[in-house]
Amino acid sequence: MKMGDPEEAEEHGRRLILHNFLSFQECKELEFIHKSNCTVGYRPHVFSTTLSHLIATNSAHLIMPFVPIRERLKEKVEEFFGCQYELFVEFTGLISWSRGSSIGWHSDDNRPYLKQRDFAAVCYLNSYGNDFKGGLFHFQDGDPATIVPSGGDVVIYTADSRNIHSVDEITDGERLTLALWFSRDATYDEDAKLITLLSQNFLHDNAPELCLPLPASSNMYWFSPDQASSDQQLGFDICWARLHVLGYDLLFHQDKSYCSNISELLMEPLQLTRGDELFEHEFINILHALQVVQFYCWKSPDFKSAKVEETTTVVVLSQSQRERFVCLKSLFAKDVCLVDSVFSNVTFVESAQHSFNWVDFTIAIATWEDYVRKLHRELVMSLPHWRIQQSIFNVSLDEK
Repeated sequence: MKMGDPEEAEEHGRRLILHNFLSFQECKELEFIHKSNCTVGYRPHVFSTTLSHLIATNSAHLIMPFVPIRERLKEKVEEFFGCQYELFVEFTGLISWSRGSSIGWHSDDNRPYLKQRDFAAVCYLNSYGNDFKGGLFHFQDGDPATIVPSGGDVVIYTADSRNIHSVDEITDGERLTLALWFSRDATYDEDAKLITLLSQNFLHDNAPELCLPLPASSNMYWFSPDQASSDQQLGFDICWARLHVLGYDLLFHQDKSYCSNISELLMEPLQLTRGDELFEHEFINILHALQVVQFYCWKSPDFKSAKVEETTTVVVLSQSQRERFVCLKSLFAKDVCLVDSVFSNVTFVESAQHSFNWVDFTIAIATWEDYVRKLHRELVMSLPHWRIQQSIFNVSLDEK
């Protein structure tokens, strides 16, 4: 079965397997959102992106691609388990598992604070073998005993002890998933909480259409070998790291080598470099640069035949500029080898290096801006309907 084939379902009593539920483009869009916004996760070597985090970092428009997927999944869960109109989405999140991550046998309601979870849906955004090694999903009993993750497939199951499961250790690459949990208890409805956050945040009548991201606290982006510690004498900043493994370095307008405050650096305007070249375009902060870079990774095949109206200005780095970003590297990463171990997927990185050019990247900046404006308009038009219904749903163009 390949991503893009017609959807197929396998029913196994208390669990359901949906093949090709998500399209290739849906998977790639969610991958873009995760890799440009994620924070350190709840387990060692795991990274997560929640909808509330997107809202808090001025990227609320990025919840829009989730809306139709959440609706479709909720309908499938209600239909399969015979509980139409009874369920609420309790949690939605993008979760990636990098090298060294795993989880032993457990059920998804195995803590007192998780007892509200009735059903789970795990959507695979990339594939075992092609994108990562390890990471097989096992059920303790029943069929199928083992799930081999394939991009676009979904596993739906009860969150209780009838579906105890585990995930093998990831040995290479990064395993990407969209995870949702559903509850019969309305007090755990994620929609109501998100609508409140949206209403309290930036959506005013005079809000700009181009929403530029604002980084959260630096400890949310600091990966430490000991996940229980945020000690910045060890580990690395994951925003910098995701740029690094794709061949980019950062250059600030002023010398920041003396700065020891990572939170301050995350908010500073910067330029990108690759090899000996400096791209003379200013990004408002590191998260802005990361979103554009990951958008370019997602959309680069579309730019090959596009015409460039904007000027692409690239200059050769001076020696003093080289020295500045070498000093910065030691602030963002205490162990560059650890960065490569956690994030580097050799096949993907080599492909990205060989296909890169600044002309296409210039197109990506303008296309990213159009994408942000489009999603922002959709969010602004949808929010009044969500407020009335106290539910997040796909608002048709006629309603808008």
